[in-house]
Amino acid sequence: MKKGWGGGGGGGEMTRRYWNITLKEILMAGVYWGNPPKKWNPKMAPYIYGTHKRKGIHITNPFISARFLSEACNLVFAAASRGNQFLIVGTKKRAANSVARAAKKARCHWVNKKWLAGMLTNWSTTKTRLRKFWDLRREQKTGRLNRLQKRNAAVRKRQLSRLQRYLGGIKYMKKLPDIVIILDQHKDYKALRECITLGIPTISLIDTDCDPDLADLPIPANDDSIGTIRLILQKLVFAICEGRSNYIRNP
Repeated sequence: MKKGWGGGGGGGEMTRRYWNITLKEILMAGVYWGNPPKKWNPKMAPYIYGTHKRKGIHITNPFISARFLSEACNLVFAAASRGNQFLIVGTKKRAANSVARAAKKARCHWVNKKWLAGMLTNWSTTKTRLRKFWDLRREQKTGRLNRLQKRNAAVRKRQLSRLQRYLGGIKYMKKLPDIVIILDQHKDYKALRECITLGIPTISLIDTDCDPDLADLPIPANDDSIGTIRLILQKLVFAICEGRSNYIRNP
């Protein structure tokens, strides 16, 4: 972990909890499967247990994965206890629904379709797009869209549909997020770079072909497995929800 996370979070009792992360569920979710050695990033060497003889792919150390996931849960719990806001980024098609469900449950913002360039680094433009989104929503709710000429109404409805698709998960985001959770370093590299540019702390899944130095808190894991993504989201969301509950009790 390289950047600051906004303070100590209220002491060891608040930040250190037992998240019931078992080796069995790590193995059952296939968290440990990596990529062929020819695709590996040498920086991942400390996290790799060995190579599967039959499949010829790297295997990450499941004990290290469990430890880093536990550390990530501690961090998001402490951050949520302070009222911090999270953005979950996972634009892989198979994971899109899981990302939206998890984010809604934890009252987080999310991007699960496509990362629009400058979404964070050009925040003023993003805010303008969000205002346009809310204006169109208002026109739709009040019935004004239906009173427009057919052609104009069709144009506005297409605009609304596009904005909903790409910005629907951040429609309530009033400011830059405090922490960003990235589920695929390669696919969502633009999002990661924007966070690095802005100094926003990141928690990122890192497969054996990833660069662990780019994430503030890396979690060695199979980013191609929907089971892995769901397990990690489940643990992080539970920790965030627990932290939010703590914040409500002790504002």
